[in-house]
Amino acid sequence: MNSIIESNPLLDRLPKHLQQFIKPQDYNDYTPINQAVWRYVMRKNVNYLSKVAHNSYLEGLKKTGIEVDNIPSMYGMNRILTEIGWAAVAVDGFIPPNAFMEFQAYNVLVIASDIRQLEHIEYTPAPDIIHEGAGHAPIIANPEYAEYLRRFGEIGCKAISSHKDYEMYEAIRLLSILKEAEGTSQSDIDAAEKAVEDLQNNMGELSEMAQIRNLHWWTVEYGLIGTVDNPKIYGAGLLSSIGESAHCMTEKVRKIPYDISAANQSFDITQLQPQLYVTPDFAFLSLILEEFANKMALRTGGLSGINKLIQSSALGTIELSTGIQISGVFTNVIESQGKPVYIQTTGKTALSYREKELVGHGTIKHVDGFGSPIGKLKGINLAIEDMSPRDLSAYSITENKTVTLEFDGDITVKGEIITGSRNLHGEIILISFKNCTITHGETILFQPEWGIYDMAVGKKVISAFSGPGDANSFDLISHVPSSKTIKAQQSAERDDLEVLYQTVRMIRESKDTTSSLVPVFKKLKDNHPKDWLLSVEIAELLNDRNEPQLLEEVVNYLENLMQRRPEIAHLINGGMDLIFKAVTH
Repeated sequence: MNSIIESNPLLDRLPKHLQQFIKPQDYNDYTPINQAVWRYVMRKNVNYLSKVAHNSYLEGLKKTGIEVDNIPSMYGMNRILTEIGWAAVAVDGFIPPNAFMEFQAYNVLVIASDIRQLEHIEYTPAPDIIHEGAGHAPIIANPEYAEYLRRFGEIGCKAISSHKDYEMYEAIRLLSILKEAEGTSQSDIDAAEKAVEDLQNNMGELSEMAQIRNLHWWTVEYGLIGTVDNPKIYGAGLLSSIGESAHCMTEKVRKIPYDISAANQSFDITQLQPQLYVTPDFAFLSLILEEFANKMALRTGGLSGINKLIQSSALGTIELSTGIQISGVFTNVIESQGKPVYIQTTGKTALSYREKELVGHGTIKHVDGFGSPIGKLKGINLAIEDMSPRDLSAYSITENKTVTLEFDGDITVKGEIITGSRNLHGEIILISFKNCTITHGETILFQPEWGIYDMAVGKKVISAFSGPGDANSFDLISHVPSSKTIKAQQSAERDDLEVLYQTVRMIRESKDTTSSLVPVFKKLKDNHPKDWLLSVEIAELLNDRNEPQLLEEVVNYLENLMQRRPEIAHLINGGMDLIFKAVTH
């Protein structure tokens, strides 16, 4: 299988700033050991989760065509996911939270195409194809949950981050990579863990993005459904972890009825979760999401929304009551009596209406920033946007007239009106001036030498959100992560072990009942005394073939291996349980 990115209509409509994160899934990169890891986890999961997972999980496995014996290919998944209105793309590990959410808004499932190492078969902090493919994909076959996921992405990608959120993203990404990589020194892991811990202890007030990531974690990743006394699993992090899916059902993990307070409950990606939230049904998830969205600047706007954008130091947008959208990096707001009366961006700025850039008002025009008064004219109850043609004429707000507009908050605009632009409802949304001076008291905010002045019109800020109004207004191909995932190390010893795994895999897949497993098992014992999974696979084949003599030898070997490596005894027992339907000691 080659490394071409297979496309479909859902992927074709993704904007370029999301396409930058997509990478080809080279199926040939998956080794026989990788395939064995996938198979072990899936067999354990399907066996165990059939008892404790929400019924959508097993139904979804069938609908999405995810096989127990083979790592899924993106092409195969996309062909089937398209039938339920979704698609999947491969990415390199963690991607920025806003981008992750926006993919969901486009009904696209983001899948980290790498797979965990055998040493981390139970759990890895790094996103991998087991987590994404076997965890997320089956549940989205449930239409009610899929709509929750899409809506979550639509709202979540508008959440405003703090500058510390991106530092935290980079720190967690690096830690997950180092923990999953072979041969990472403990000192490097300790340093990465300390960096994450230091940031966690110094985040200050949680940003909208931090809060909505918490909601995502406690629902999409680690959610339970049903009742506190009898919950079922639906979160992908639990569905894809053979260790934590069992641990979470014990009394060691506190079960809490899900509500909006989960937005303030932080999490540690490297540890088993001490508490989990239980939603009564999928519909309730959407109710809480809307409750949270009602508190976001996306819906509340106002002075607090502008201040959130200023504190983020990142590209954001405010929308005024006329629908005009101003997108840029907001750096200043002048307020009066708790309301914004003037806003200022620095650097490239674009003006839009209904997510479409206004002609002639892109970043080329507003390359150095943009400023505009907001609110009503002093002493006049009627806002400019509500004025009829007769009202506008009465206040000399007409073309070719020199006018002085005094706004509440001591903002004065004086200049000659060139023209105005209206929205679909006939409201004026933009007025352009020449020879224009703008002052706030004694402070000059704009002067004639700076050229044509464009004033946005709106009596209030109704929305403030992360990102641009029109994604095409800005070059957003920038936030590529600074760290890359680390591939498994190659060696002669590992290559030899891969050959043995491949031999057993071919025997099983071809239903070969004549080739002897004796030489494979002998090489395994002699050359790879620490490996356990291949011995379990050999025992499975011998049991199917009814070869009791060699089977007894393999079982005895595994018994001894459990004595030598007690930390993996439960994994061996888990594999033997699948074979014999009873734990072997």
